[in-house]
Amino acid sequence: MSYTVKMLAKISGISKRTLHWYDEIGLLKPAHYGTNGYRYYEEEQLLLLQQILFFRKLGFNLNNIQSIVNSNDFDKARALSAHKQTLEETVNRTQKLIHTIDKTILHLKGEQAMQDKEFYDGFDLEKQKEYEQFLAKYYGTVAEDLILESKKRTINWHKHDWEDVKREGNNIYKALEVCIEKDLSPRSEEVQALIHKHFQMIERFYNASKDVYIGLAQLYCEHPDFRKYYEAYHPKMAEFIAEAMRVYAHKNLV
Repeated sequence: MSYTVKMLAKISGISKRTLHWYDEIGLLKPAHYGTNGYRYYEEEQLLLLQQILFFRKLGFNLNNIQSIVNSNDFDKARALSAHKQTLEETVNRTQKLIHTIDKTILHLKGEQAMQDKEFYDGFDLEKQKEYEQFLAKYYGTVAEDLILESKKRTINWHKHDWEDVKREGNNIYKALEVCIEKDLSPRSEEVQALIHKHFQMIERFYNASKDVYIGLAQLYCEHPDFRKYYEAYHPKMAEFIAEAMRVYAHKNLV
């Protein structure tokens, strides 16, 4: 059975725009094109898309995924076994976190005592170390000061403060998504006005110098978690916002 872009988007949950983008960059080409110009996908492409989605879920960026699935020794069955193992490890960590939550609730109710170290059972300390290493890579010795400053400024924040920042960021990224669709340059006035709002949002956490803001832009591109977050808005978002941030930094910051 052949699937059009619309049909594949519906069964996979991937947007039509993303499927078009995957075709443009050569990551997922259709089985063939119809005389009407439509893209048509067969089972082989459906299986490849499944692999792409697994790798995206695991935090790989598109360039790495393309290198992996296009390599001569790529084995779908072996890759699925590896995905399964990773997912099982994730399930185990999640179950440990759920168990920690249940024990903490009983502790707060006075029904079960907990040792101090049990409060943190199941948390991914390696992931936290990874984030700190990335910060150190782009900010050097300034990283520790930024982390401490951010903690100081947010220590008394309430839920509505965090929701306000999340809502503000979402509005900015959705507006940038429109700019990408309009094929605007990262240097355009409209984009730079949005980046100014983004810069102001970042400064709610710490003072961002030119080097710090440029480092943050690079972090958005290179760390898989950030790429995944921004590419959920648009496949081109990570590179687009990073370039716009660099333009803003060189023009406005010292």
